[in-house]
Amino acid sequence: MVNLGYTLMTEQSGPRELVGYAVRAEEVGFDFAVSSDHHSPWLTEQGHAPYAWSVLGAVAQATERIGLMTYVTCPTMRYHPAVVAQKAATLALLSEGRFSLGLGSGENLNEHVVGRGWPALETRHEMLAEAVEVIRRLLAGDLVTYRGTHFQVDSARVWDLPDEPVRLGLAVAGDRAVERFAPLADDLIGVEPDPGLVERWNAVDGAPRIGSGARAIGQLPICWDPDEDAAVARAHEQFRWFAGGWDVNADLPTTAGFSSATQFVRPEDVADNIPCGPDLDRIVEAVGAFWDAGFTDVALVQVGDEGQDRFLHEAAGPLLEKLRAAAPGG
Repeated sequence: MVNLGYTLMTEQSGPRELVGYAVRAEEVGFDFAVSSDHHSPWLTEQGHAPYAWSVLGAVAQATERIGLMTYVTCPTMRYHPAVVAQKAATLALLSEGRFSLGLGSGENLNEHVVGRGWPALETRHEMLAEAVEVIRRLLAGDLVTYRGTHFQVDSARVWDLPDEPVRLGLAVAGDRAVERFAPLADDLIGVEPDPGLVERWNAVDGAPRIGSGARAIGQLPICWDPDEDAAVARAHEQFRWFAGGWDVNADLPTTAGFSSATQFVRPEDVADNIPCGPDLDRIVEAVGAFWDAGFTDVALVQVGDEGQDRFLHEAAGPLLEKLRAAAPGG
């Protein structure tokens, strides 16, 4: 059975609104909620970037059942991995075991703000591998002293730990990233329904097997609205940055850069990539590409703060029914 999630999109909503959306997402029947972890929105029009960890702490107290996850945190630039381990353990305790830690190599947009520049991809992968090692050891309760190429840790310990270890999901895409990070993770995170990604992951020696305890967690933007034209206009205003692809998105440093890079993206271009309007069956078809590719979990992103309440109160329930009926095992 596929798990269906809701995205707390910190780039498009304020902190109090996000907590309210999480409560409603649990009420309507979503299985889990993921939160972006950004210092900046992608576009000025989105207009928000609250601190994800404070939001998730509040969500953990305001909800009872729904799973929680960062999607994703970069543990190498804005945050030292020792601090990420402490935050993850605390959130796991606050949520009574409902939290998983999603990690990735980050984007220039969010990480350059601490004034350390933006490393090349290979260096970012080296940093992420070291960070995962530090986080694993601290979440295991070890007293850690570590001397790596990129990080140093001096007699660190996380004192408040959950009974069950926090699961680590790692965002991967290309073959080299899969080969390197699959053995270091508990779960796979992928933002596109690449039909070969799960197969490549499962073929790596030492990787936890998707479908046999490990999760493959994808994410899909949608823009539901009773008025299709309004949905397309909102998706274009708020989500045209998505058209650049992750090779571009990882490297642009500012909202102005994303605005310039997407100035020629048309509303119809966005609508070709994001299901827009009232047609729930179109959304089901788009989500189906993920489960066809072997993903076990899919988190939906409802584009824009405007209309979020209406989506959760009018469309989310019927959509979840359709998705669960269509999903493998449904």
